[in-house]
Amino acid sequence: MADVLNPEQTESTPLNTELETPTLEAAAEHEAPSLESTHTPEATSVEHAPEHSVAVQQEEEPDLNSMEDFAAVLESFDREQAEQAAAQAFDDQHIVQGTVIKLTDKHVVVDVGLKSEGLIPIEQVLDHTGQPKLQPGETVEVIIEREEPEGGYLLSYEKAVRHRVWDTIERAYNEKTTLTGTVLSRVKGGLTVDLGIKAFLPGSQVEVRPVRNLDVYIGQPLEVRIIKLNKKRGNVVVSRKEILEEEVASKRAQTLEHLEEGSILTGTVKNLTDYGAFVDLGGIDGLLHITDMSWGRLTHPRDLVNVGDEIQVKVLKFDREKQRVSLGFKQLTSDPWLDAAERYPIGARVRGRVLSVTDYGAFVELEQGIEGLVHVSEMTWSKRMKHPSKIVKPGDEVETVILAVNPNDRRISLGMKQLMENPWEHLSERYPAGTVVEGRVRNLTDFGAFIEIEDGIDGLVHVSNLSWTKRVKHPSEALKKGEKVRAVVLGVEPENRRLSLGIKQLQPDVWETFFATHRVGDVVHGKVLRTAQFGAFVEIAEGIEGLCHVSEATDTNGIPVKLEAGLEHDFKIIKMNPDEKKIGLSLRAVGEEASRADVEAYKQPVSSSTTTLGDLVNWKREQ
Repeated sequence: MADVLNPEQTESTPLNTELETPTLEAAAEHEAPSLESTHTPEATSVEHAPEHSVAVQQEEEPDLNSMEDFAAVLESFDREQAEQAAAQAFDDQHIVQGTVIKLTDKHVVVDVGLKSEGLIPIEQVLDHTGQPKLQPGETVEVIIEREEPEGGYLLSYEKAVRHRVWDTIERAYNEKTTLTGTVLSRVKGGLTVDLGIKAFLPGSQVEVRPVRNLDVYIGQPLEVRIIKLNKKRGNVVVSRKEILEEEVASKRAQTLEHLEEGSILTGTVKNLTDYGAFVDLGGIDGLLHITDMSWGRLTHPRDLVNVGDEIQVKVLKFDREKQRVSLGFKQLTSDPWLDAAERYPIGARVRGRVLSVTDYGAFVELEQGIEGLVHVSEMTWSKRMKHPSKIVKPGDEVETVILAVNPNDRRISLGMKQLMENPWEHLSERYPAGTVVEGRVRNLTDFGAFIEIEDGIDGLVHVSNLSWTKRVKHPSEALKKGEKVRAVVLGVEPENRRLSLGIKQLQPDVWETFFATHRVGDVVHGKVLRTAQFGAFVEIAEGIEGLCHVSEATDTNGIPVKLEAGLEHDFKIIKMNPDEKKIGLSLRAVGEEASRADVEAYKQPVSSSTTTLGDLVNWKREQ
């Protein structure tokens, strides 16, 4: 045990029973010839005792002839030796070696040669992955910190390692050299780095620029420089930023020697923003603006480059005082729009890849830097398409037709429906005027209803063509959306893509029938539908209305007759206009006609004598 605790101790120091037994016999022979004799204090002296017997109490000399007394002396001596060894081991500068016995959840159990086993806190021997660096049977160097009240010794693995590497740490600090360590974990404000001892790497000293996520460095080896050292407290602070800044300064100096406008350099994309990309040219960053990335349109720099990409760029501008560099990528190639009109003639069929889809159309890339727009109106002949995304999506390969090219504005108009048959070209041949068609009501508006008679072909039924007899204010009064209806083709305009339909034309025109069977002067029976200040509208046949003006709504004596809705009267037709479908009625004219009829009826029986007005009045009263 003493060898483990103090390597400088000689091999003769340990005490064991094999060496003590002859010494006991020699002492017995020297004091008395008989083992039964009683020893007195004078009989035993220090001169005759062995060298190590000074540890035995001299006040009451034990009976060395008794094996029990000898065992007690030996035990007392061993205890004193262990206490001396432990006292020497507790020196926090003294490193001892031990053997790992086992690992528990909280400790590493180590045999260090003392009366009890030692315990190393398990967190001291874990690597960055949380796995222990020690295994049972391995030899480990530790420092004994104290004896625990409940038994055993508290050991420190970290302190032992610290003592071994401290000279290296101090030398690196004084000479400003670098050390390589492994990042163990993230702590408040930075990282813990294993240099043989745990050192603190502040978050501000990890990179030249601030780092948002320090977790990515865990487990990574890093070159660091010691910037602060406190051996008494065991604190070590390191920096990686200093090393990187020196490297950047060195690269910057080399880059500035060759940097000039027009030069072509190779750099690494460091960062992306909405307006461009920052490229590391070697110690100095340049801005590659999004407008200088491609001859075409880019929605975001990531469409062309990613962080970490190594690309060639051209120096467009360089401010040496402010060290600002403007870069270009598209300038490495010629402008493809210069001869776009020759390479993309109108009417040519071209294929491309859909870059993006908007509410008004889709942008199609024909080649690097050349893209065209397929407007929503040029995608399909149908008017029902709600959004371009229903037809194409980004990444699709599509075939289009060149409609127009404008190199000055860098615009190309493309079409897709031109590759399909135009259903309107031969529509008049398939649906001549008078053809009865059937379709579904697609939409209702204030002026009429749209009816789809086939895919992509909608016809309009104007509100005036819904009924012969009813005054329809809104098509919803006669039709419902989604309803299947029949209609008559009234006309086709292929150039304007218009199809006129009518529903009332499916029924006979009641107005034509009425005008064919009635003349001015006819007396008809009618029902008052509604009144106005200027007269009353009277229904004189189904679906046929006439107007009786207030001047015609009197009796034979000129007294106005009140026409109320719902009342029925006889009216005389006084006006007819077939073109405007208007009929004028008179209540007064009916009375006058009746008066003449009465006179004729009275004259017939008394025709042989003279008739006076008084006779006529009297006859009328009798009637």
